[in-house]
Amino acid sequence: MSKISRDEVAHLAGLARLAVTEDELNTFAGQLDQILDAVAKVGEVAADDIPPTSHAVPVTNVFREDEVRPCLSREQVLAGAPAAEEDRFRVPRILTEEA
Repeated sequence: MSKISRDEVAHLAGLARLAVTEDELNTFAGQLDQILDAVAKVGEVAADDIPPTSHAVPVTNVFREDEVRPCLSREQVLAGAPAAEEDRFRVPRILTEEA
């Protein structure tokens, strides 16, 4: 595997707008090299006869039954609002209409 150079780490840090010290350049170069080695190993394992998956085990959704419960009336909800109009919350306009 190719080693990540300090210059490449400095370039990546510059692209990410990160301030990196000289000591961190050496540390990050080693860490990035280990990450790339691990990714390469995963690429070696992948075979054409293995279908791509998103999960290692089958996943199923667990849904609960909807049940009606008591809740606040519209009047109670709007009574706590700073402003209401036509049975709705009134909020400041954020978009203007274009001519």
